Amino acid sequence: MNKILRKGWIKALLGLFLMVMFLTMSCHESARAQGAGGGAGTIFPSVNIGVGASQRPEDFAITLQLLFLMTLLALAPSILIMMTCFTRIVVVFQFLRQALGTQGMPANQLLIGLALFLTFYIMSPVWTDINDNALQPYLRHDITQSEAFEIGLKPIRAFMLRQVREKDLSLFVFMSKMEKPATADQVPTLVLVPAFIISELRIAFQIGFLLYLPFIMIDMIVSSVLLSMGMLMLPPIIISLPFKVLLFVMVDGWYLLVSSLMRSFN
Repeated sequence: MNKILRKGWIKALLGLFLMVMFLTMSCHESARAQGAGGGAGTIFPSVNIGVGASQRPEDFAITLQLLFLMTLLALAPSILIMMTCFTRIVVVFQFLRQALGTQGMPANQLLIGLALFLTFYIMSPVWTDINDNALQPYLRHDITQSEAFEIGLKPIRAFMLRQVREKDLSLFVFMSKMEKPATADQVPTLVLVPAFIISELRIAFQIGFLLYLPFIMIDMIVSSVLLSMGMLMLPPIIISLPFKVLLFVMVDGWYLLVSSLMRSFN
């Protein structure tokens, strides 16, 4: 049976190879025929990328704007992770999976996808504020690019200031050797972002500790029962896993966890 399957795969691959070669030769002959006929048919686009001299300052400004936009797109994932609620959510989900002991279930793609959609849902008031007060006026040419950036940054800063701990903020203010800001608006963004990140990690670890407690109790009970029965060679994790999953399902764990995470952001 294995030899028959192997021969079938070989025949299929040979047939696919011959088909690709035939199509390639046909396209080549068609291109030669069009070229011999005067080339009045197909017009191929030409893309030129280079650096040259320009007599207009506007061209240089447009180039700088394109470079800034490309840099912003490259940093967009980091901005999404570091300046939103994504950090807290995804760390809590990882703690939950480790506490359950389900190894690779749920998959990383599923947890990250759920964390992204929850992030978009929680941050939707911030995105709406940015769109109404910064993006749309800029597209209508009512404000300049720098004004749009400053206006769009305010809702994100307000969100981070609501979640950051004063102790963490004071740490980075002290490390930057700057004068103590009188108001929250005077706190630099470069100081606010790392303080916000460690505050999010602290809260995520606190939630993860609370998630671990009931599952650790199940592991201890199962280990004690197996030890009393003399079943020392049987790993307790194998026996406790169904009970952990059953407990999580019975208490409607996903509903409790997601609702608690959303309430934690006020």
